[in-house]
Amino acid sequence: MIGKEILDKYQMTVGIECHVQLATNTKLFSGADNDERDKSPNTVVSPIDFGLPGMLPVLNRGAVDLAIKAGKALNSPIEHISRFDRKHYFYPDLPKGYQTTQMYQPIIGPGEIDIPMDDGESFKVRINHAHMEEDAGKLTHHGNYSLVDLNRAGTPLLEIVTEPDIHSSAQAKAFVIELYRLMTYAGVTRGDLYHGNMRFDVNTSAALKSSNELGIRSEVKNLNSFRSVERAIEFEFYRQVELLEKGEIIVQETRGWDESKQRTTSQRNKEDSQDYRYMPDADIPPIVLSNEEIELIQSSVPQLPPFYRESWKILNLDSTVINALIASQSTAQLIQRILEKSGTATAARRVAIWLLMAVEGQTDDSGIVQNTGIHATDDHLIELSNMVEKNELSSTAAKEIFYEMNRRPAVAPRDIAIEKNLIQVSDETEIFNIVDSVLDDPAFKKAVMDLENGNEKVIGFLVGQVMKKSQGKANPALVQKLIKERLKI
Repeated sequence: MIGKEILDKYQMTVGIECHVQLATNTKLFSGADNDERDKSPNTVVSPIDFGLPGMLPVLNRGAVDLAIKAGKALNSPIEHISRFDRKHYFYPDLPKGYQTTQMYQPIIGPGEIDIPMDDGESFKVRINHAHMEEDAGKLTHHGNYSLVDLNRAGTPLLEIVTEPDIHSSAQAKAFVIELYRLMTYAGVTRGDLYHGNMRFDVNTSAALKSSNELGIRSEVKNLNSFRSVERAIEFEFYRQVELLEKGEIIVQETRGWDESKQRTTSQRNKEDSQDYRYMPDADIPPIVLSNEEIELIQSSVPQLPPFYRESWKILNLDSTVINALIASQSTAQLIQRILEKSGTATAARRVAIWLLMAVEGQTDDSGIVQNTGIHATDDHLIELSNMVEKNELSSTAAKEIFYEMNRRPAVAPRDIAIEKNLIQVSDETEIFNIVDSVLDDPAFKKAVMDLENGNEKVIGFLVGQVMKKSQGKANPALVQKLIKERLKI
């Protein structure tokens, strides 16, 4: 069993390749449906996907546009000329005998993205490049035979390749989460991890911190959750350190992740580029783009997570709160609208806290928001905030009204407050009379004496009695002020 002291001798280095399924209606080179979810095997295919003789591919322009949008999210340049190549290898689920990809002239060049951590710190990950390619099909294994489903064959993918800039499993998890946000915010992918809309290949190596060279890497393929990325890297690092401590050599190989056993298993030796016999694809013309064309397409990309983090600095929210809110694009957009429409950070911060309550409990195991349940209008949320600001509502009452507004979005918050008898009384004369009655009540004589003798803790008890007598309508801050004035303390 290797302890922390030994693990600390080694440096973990991770590079990630992410396959992003582009949100097109049809496949990359055919007119077949690009959504294979809940479809019977081999039903969303065309002669092109089957690789029949004489079938010629036709590039999906929508996939190119989505790749251009992805480039903006990655802070990467779009190449004015990019080309497709053939990557030769035999898989039963790729009947052509080669994969159409971009080896030599990818559409997206080097970039860099800033990755936020929950502790408020951040680090940068360089993007080596991103290229377009088609997906293969799927094999289902049954004992001594396998079944081939080509529904996924030809699905348009964007493969994003990082530099080895990640040095912990926590950083890796933070990276894939931020990449998911960027790609879904930009509309590049539907982001359905369960159905493989984003899949991650992680390359992990271990080397002594005193060494100037990286260790030999292993690649764990086809991880489709943030948690599995984190755990696969942790397992691989530990496995490699254990081998190195025994004096053994790490083999460069491709490994798979066994979710049930929480371990990786060897699949095959890692091929090098020469093994694939890359060659230009003569059937597909080069993609030629102008600056004007690129700018026009990228102008439709909505605001991305870094914009909201910068804009919300004036809200003074904890980084974990901001990341939780940004997990839902619609929630982020709503808070930004409140900030701009109200013109005050106070209203936006208050609404953000209410929205956080709605987001909590609405995430899956990966931290992805499934359903925010926000139906209240911008104007009603601002009105609710204003009522709290004017001391017309307590914070507890405001939360109750917020939930009711989401259930009945057409009803104004003031109408709900009146209906539920939640309007807070801030009239000093009315509250002073209630304060008087409580302080003069013999049942509370000891508490009054304790307060007069300097025991300020009992003021909360007296405030509670006033609130009870006012049926919760009195403004607690005003009640405390009037008690102190009456007792001259």
